[in-house]
Amino acid sequence: MFARLLILFITIPIIEFAIFAILGSRVGFPPTLLIIITTAVIGAYLSKSQGLRAIRRYQEAVASGKLPHREILEGLIILVAGILLMTPGFLTDTVGFFLLTPAVRDIVRQLISRSLADRFSQVSKHVGVPRDQGSSPPIQTITVEAEVVETKTSTREPGSPS
Repeated sequence: MFARLLILFITIPIIEFAIFAILGSRVGFPPTLLIIITTAVIGAYLSKSQGLRAIRRYQEAVASGKLPHREILEGLIILVAGILLMTPGFLTDTVGFFLLTPAVRDIVRQLISRSLADRFSQVSKHVGVPRDQGSSPPIQTITVEAEVVETKTSTREPGSPS
């Protein structure tokens, strides 16, 4: 996982810089800067409005007694889209705008849901099953019945001789 993140953190800025350089050389610096600022403003507005809708849908689901898992995932996807849109760059803006599209958001939400469902079903299959020889044993509960035979209370004060 660390290697994948490291690759992303190195390659994405390089790709963004290359796009800036190519676009800047073709249309000039001021139009390139204007495009970056415009996409950030539009992205912030769209993220805010769709985020508020997602919060309303979450509140409606909770009020009706439904589990708001879909609404939570949608809200997280919108949050990621907003972060990508606020990050200067054409590649991140493109991905951010795609994530704000309801059809793309539904696909991403379904992929995340399936991935989480697979992970949870794998965990639940192994609950209570003894582990392999090389790993630690499963947690066991031992119930012990006992009876108190005698209790002795001390009436002396702390620090006094016995």
